[in-house]
Amino acid sequence: MITIIDYGMGNIHSVHKALESFGAEVCVTNDPAAVERSEKLILPGVGAFGDTIDELDRRGLSRAIKKYINDKKIFLGICLGLQLLFESSEESPGKKGLSVLRGTVRRFKDSRELKVPHMGWNQLHASAARSASSLLRGISDDSNVYFCHSYYVDPENTEVIAGTTEYGIPFPSVIWKENVFGVQFHPEKSQKTGLAIIKNFVEMH
Repeated sequence: MITIIDYGMGNIHSVHKALESFGAEVCVTNDPAAVERSEKLILPGVGAFGDTIDELDRRGLSRAIKKYINDKKIFLGICLGLQLLFESSEESPGKKGLSVLRGTVRRFKDSRELKVPHMGWNQLHASAARSASSLLRGISDDSNVYFCHSYYVDPENTEVIAGTTEYGIPFPSVIWKENVFGVQFHPEKSQKTGLAIIKNFVEMH
């Protein structure tokens, strides 16, 4: 059973559909107890960092997510769902994230060459040291994936970076630490490559 957290702000339909295409049994819930009981957990993300963390706190989901992760069960954060794993974000000063990982979330700098948000297709470069990540199994370097974001994670410990992408600067686009995975792009919108990543997640044990 794979559980998708529905906090009332994320777009979960395409994620749900992609998981089911690989035969996964999927549960969508906003119940903290159900989150803690999950076998695998996905936190999709759409919206602002501060508003979302407030909503997760209000529903009791922040505590449940951290308890689930501390129990060493498999977790995937998508887009904002990745950013929320960190301690803070320049998008919402003073708001504390889930603090599962140390570091902050930073905004891309506007320039004549690069528009913010970073939107559309871009290349995923698997980190040579982290390419053994089961999430990226079979994914060729320089595969194209779909992004839509204005902020990127800046981990204190760079060893958690499993993949990067260039947009003016190299930024982490895949994070991996033990049972915790996160992607800045949208695998459910990334066609063949994204579906291969979702399939890898479904098949994890």
